[in-house]
Parts: sequence; C-alpha cells; structure tokens
Amino acid sequence: MYQHHNNGGSLYDALKQYKEGLGIFEQKMPMMGRKFNEFTEQCFSADSLSEKEKQLIALGISINAQDEFCMIYHTKGCLDQGATEENILEVVSVAAAFGGGAALSQGVTLVQQCIQEFGNTAH
Repeated sequence: MYQHHNNGGSLYDALKQYKEGLGIFEQKMPMMGRKFNEFTEQCFSADSLSEKEKQLIALGISINAQDEFCMIYHTKGCLDQGATEENILEVVSVAAAFGGGAALSQGVTLVQQCIQEFGNTAH
C-alpha cells in the first residue's frame, strides 16, 4: 500500500504512475486506449447521476475490489467533484457492508490518506 509521507508526494506519485502507464498502453494499443478513454469519459459524464455521484460509486466499487490505484484516483475524483469527507466515509461504510474487514481496512488507511493529501487541493 502507498504510505502517506509528509512530503505530500506519495499519492500524487501513484496517480502519475497510473497516468504514465495508461499513456504507454495507449501508444502501444492506440485504438484500444482511445476507445477505453472515450468509454470511461462517457461513463463518468453527468447524466441522471452527477459526476460527483458517479465518482462516489466508483470509489465504493474500487474499495470492494481492493484496487488501490482506483481508490486513489476516485477518492481524488470525489474530492475534485465537491464530495465531503463525510460523503466519502459513508461510501467506505457501504463498501464495508459488502466487503467486510478488508474493505474497511482500505477505507481507514488508504482512503483516509487520500483525503488528507488531496483534501487541501480539491476544488
């Protein structure tokens, strides 16, 4: 797991690593990468659900799936879309209802680290 450090870079580094990897994948598989990006952009655009609601849903799914990169990415997405710490902790609770202790452990560690690190820069 990514540990929060006082230098403030660890979770941002994880996001950078993900984006760089996605960029390399898109270079090697341009059609697949382009189509995946188009698909996910459409999935996360506001429709009957807001972008904030979709980010909260994605966070819950990523917690239950134990996907650390997605937990980091979507916790930041939640904050960027105006979610409060309380909103995010409610998502952690719902994910724990499905995923038990493993999901809760991610919520009280990695997700909390993301809130601490990204919370100061969210809009």
